[in-house]
Amino acid sequence: MPIKFGTDGWRAIIAEDYTFQNVRYCAQATAELMKAQGNGDKALVIGYDTRFASEDFANAVAEVAAANGIKVLLADRACPTPVASYNLVARKAAAGVVITASHNSGIWNGYKVKPHYGGSASPEVVAELEKLIAKVESTGKVNRIPMADATSKKLVEKFDPEPLYLSNIGKLVDLDGIKRSGLKIMVDSMHGAGSGYFKKLVAGGKTQVAEIRADRNPAFPGMVQPEPLEHNLKQLMAEVPAQKASVGVATDGDADRLGIVDEKGNFVTTLQAFALLCYHQLEVLKKRGPLVRSITMTSMVDRLGQIYGVPVFDTPVGFKYLGPIMMKEDALLAGEESGGYAFRGNIPERDGILSGLMILDLMVKTGKSVSDLLKALSDKVGPHYYHRIDLKFDEAKRVDILSKVKAAQPRAVAGRAVSKIDTRDGFRYVLDGGYWSLVRFSGTEPLLRVYAEGESPEQVTKMLEETRALAGV
Repeated sequence: MPIKFGTDGWRAIIAEDYTFQNVRYCAQATAELMKAQGNGDKALVIGYDTRFASEDFANAVAEVAAANGIKVLLADRACPTPVASYNLVARKAAAGVVITASHNSGIWNGYKVKPHYGGSASPEVVAELEKLIAKVESTGKVNRIPMADATSKKLVEKFDPEPLYLSNIGKLVDLDGIKRSGLKIMVDSMHGAGSGYFKKLVAGGKTQVAEIRADRNPAFPGMVQPEPLEHNLKQLMAEVPAQKASVGVATDGDADRLGIVDEKGNFVTTLQAFALLCYHQLEVLKKRGPLVRSITMTSMVDRLGQIYGVPVFDTPVGFKYLGPIMMKEDALLAGEESGGYAFRGNIPERDGILSGLMILDLMVKTGKSVSDLLKALSDKVGPHYYHRIDLKFDEAKRVDILSKVKAAQPRAVAGRAVSKIDTRDGFRYVLDGGYWSLVRFSGTEPLLRVYAEGESPEQVTKMLEETRALAGV
């Protein structure tokens, strides 16, 4: 099967398509792309997560890059994708590779490529990389040097990824204020690469940090996949009220996404979380700048943009679209429905750890609980409720599903008139009042996703039902 990159990187099932040989093909193509871009004399940063054999796949990439004359900086331990990405920027490397499948289930692994700015590779870079991978596959020619030789020749240098990242975080968030606050924070690392980071950053003062699922376990037991959504966070939702914690924060497999649980044990949707982060920057920190959101992100952001007089840009799904707009417009922050949020001053890429710290900073600076903050947000922008359903489908029916949705052209959804149909990424039905529903194929998994944001839970349910029916699934 041809190696194709989705919303963010190439992902495949381990031992089926995700093999050492295929990873080496990707590494050879990455080295050739660096040379074609005139960066053959600059470094490649390689990071990896806690999945099965991720460190071994990372070593395989390093061996190939080194054999092509590329200087390799290889993380000496598993680390979050944003940590590897920040090191790439801080160390002035030309590119980065992160071995991770992010939030996919444990049978998957992946290969993310990061350009010099530390964000997701643009569609143009991905297209060029895929061409080179196909060429390498067809010839089977891969350069490779044993790790021991690469290390002795100083072509591969291992580094601790934590210090530079932690230092920068301290410049972006009032860590001392959080440490002094006396919050009790429950952290769910979901057996992923984010384990230990919150403790290192904000424990040690009056604030307490307790962590669950902090050990490495590539099987990710007790969850469908290490994605910080409600159905995977039942343990955290139970522990927060049981331990009388102030808040629960969760990071996904590679810690570029964030999940939030309020003090009562209720899951905070990713749309609410991003709206709170925007509210924090605009209302509490008094910062100004454009906001960037994916088409699956909340219309609360648009309302906040109107209230505070800042522009809002929307893009298709994926930080390969959000990141470039964020850089071009010097945006204050960017966010997508998956729980990935990025901030000015860091990298134009998702960072679950920084996002969690920003929520904690919001709580400290306002003196309010998460539930109180959600009420304050609703008072400002009006009621917004949201839900998403993921549907497995027969791949042979993809074209038929697409044809059905394309032909539907509904005039109304759940009794509200459709004012616009956006087809940049799936089919998004914008309704009167700014509410919306959307149907699209996932770019990372074999799923059809249906989304809806409305003014009541009942309306959202009806919107989901009617939008799903358009696809006939």
